[in-house]
Amino acid sequence: MQEKYYTVEQVSKMLDIHPKTIQRYIREGKLRANKIGKSWRITGHDLSIFAENNDSRNHDVMEQPQDKATVSSVIDIQIHDFDESARIINMLTAALNCKPPEYGRSTMHVQHLEHENKVRVALWGNIYFMKEMLDLISDVTEHLS
Repeated sequence: MQEKYYTVEQVSKMLDIHPKTIQRYIREGKLRANKIGKSWRITGHDLSIFAENNDSRNHDVMEQPQDKATVSSVIDIQIHDFDESARIINMLTAALNCKPPEYGRSTMHVQHLEHENKVRVALWGNIYFMKEMLDLISDVTEHLS
C-alpha cells in the first residue's frame, strides 16, 4: 500500500496552524517531513505522530499556572561589533531552543541593528519564561565592556 503525503498547506488547514508555523516545526525537527523538489511533504504516519505528541504536550503546557498571564517585552542591547552581536544572539537562541515545558508557548525574535550598534530582542511568553530570559539578558549585558 502506498503512503499518503500531505503538503505544508494541507497540514496547515487540517491542524488550523499557519503554514509558516508548520515549516518552523519541520526546521526544528518537531514534525518529520521529506523534501520533494522544492517543497516539503509529510506522511500520514508522521502527521499522526506529530498530532498525538503535540496534543498531549499542549495539554500539559496549558495547565501551567504561569500561563494565566502572558508578557511581552522589547529589549535593546548596546553592542560594539558584529561578533558581540552574534555571541548574544547565539546564546539567546540556544536558551530558547532548549526551553523546558514551563516556558509554554513562548517566542523570541532577535535582530542585529548594525546602523544603531544594538541587538533588539522581542520576547513573548508566560511569566516564568520572561523571568528566565530577562535574567539571562541581565547576566549577558553585565559582562559587556
